[in-house]
Amino acid sequence: MKDMRDFIHDAEEVGQLRRVKAEVDWNLELSHIAKLNEEKSGPALLFENVKGYTSPVITSVCTTTQRLALIMGAPLESSLVDLMRYWVEKGKTLVPPKFVDRSQAPCKENIMKGDDIDLFKFPAPHYYPRDGGRFMGTAHFFITKDPDSGWVNLGTYRAQLLARDKIGTQFIKGKHSDIMLKKYAALKKPMPVASIVGCDPLLFLTGAARLSAFLSEYDFAGAVRGGPIEVVRGETVDLPIPATAEIVIEGFVDPETFMEEGPFGEYTGYYSGVGTDKRNFEQVTCVTYRNNPVFWGTTVGRAVTDTHMTMALTYGATLWQQLTDMKIPGIKAVYCPPEGSGRFLAIISMKQMYPGHADQVGTAAISTEMGAYGLKTVIVVDEDIDPWDIPRVLYALSFRFQPNRCQIIKRGRSTPLDPSLPIESRDITGRIIMDATIPYEWKEKPIPVELDPETVKKVEARWSELGL
Repeated sequence: MKDMRDFIHDAEEVGQLRRVKAEVDWNLELSHIAKLNEEKSGPALLFENVKGYTSPVITSVCTTTQRLALIMGAPLESSLVDLMRYWVEKGKTLVPPKFVDRSQAPCKENIMKGDDIDLFKFPAPHYYPRDGGRFMGTAHFFITKDPDSGWVNLGTYRAQLLARDKIGTQFIKGKHSDIMLKKYAALKKPMPVASIVGCDPLLFLTGAARLSAFLSEYDFAGAVRGGPIEVVRGETVDLPIPATAEIVIEGFVDPETFMEEGPFGEYTGYYSGVGTDKRNFEQVTCVTYRNNPVFWGTTVGRAVTDTHMTMALTYGATLWQQLTDMKIPGIKAVYCPPEGSGRFLAIISMKQMYPGHADQVGTAAISTEMGAYGLKTVIVVDEDIDPWDIPRVLYALSFRFQPNRCQIIKRGRSTPLDPSLPIESRDITGRIIMDATIPYEWKEKPIPVELDPETVKKVEARWSELGL
């Protein structure tokens, strides 16, 4: 799979995509159809008749594990945890991108510059009633480059359509693009950026992931793909652009210039604020796009959408990978549920080997780069509990958990999107580590009730006879 069009073909082949041929309004109607479809675990939707436009919109690309598996090249029957394991394993050997000539780059088929730039030519949806406007970037990513090291970052930050030649940015404090922007501010220079709308879906997954600083998402995507991602140089910015991207919005972000942006119905299921905020924006210098470009959007909003599944996969896998890199023994599986947006709750299964082992795992989780940003609750369970088996996790919380074994951390880095905190003070959050294991050091442990293996075999042999 090299691009969005490959995904459309492959998803349709396996019954994971449906074409919507009836006319659909980009203003609220499209997003509401997509959201209702997602709540029923429906297929990806390709809207081929968007009111006032000739080009299509695709939604719900990443909403199911089957489609995530398709994107990653993993078996379609994979569970979310299987995909996390696949992500961790495949990501061990990085593969840098490969530059191709512009003649081999479909993203260069059409070019708009100067007065010809008009982002309203693309069918950007208006998603929710209280949104500040139409959003060009939801299932997209910004490309930025560190001015010192040359490190290239792909990061997903929402982008409101502000004008014919302007889109908003939300470079949250401490995120990689924000770190780079501060360096450009010190240099008193605008930061070159490119927003990519529609691409190989794997690039969106990696752009949404919380990979370590100085690691390029291109290199990691190449590792998962098993070959280099093809890129081409921008027209007005010195950045590597995915050669098969549908829409490329090049421009610059002035660290000292702001526009009103928002609000937006975020992945928490709440609006990001009570009104608009002053944010930096991209001043567009060039737009390149394919013939009949496929616009990719995600409904965001309350779980479960593309955003939640993507974050559950990439955040959970990244946390697992970072814990593995710490060389902590005994970790069996890591699960960050999509209902928690993959970031606020982590459940870790482990084999205890020494006193304090469960405490070590819990504190390590909130100390990783992934966990240090926004992770509020860590639940540690024994190896006989699958962390994705929520009824069994609740069992462990009921019969193995004691509140006096909790660890409460009063101050940690938060996200400004967490609606459990007051809007005016969302920089700091509390954390809780819940030990739902049977303590290793207990000399006498509870005796589990277990079925007799031989009787189980006899019963299973009679299952059809019993009419069950």
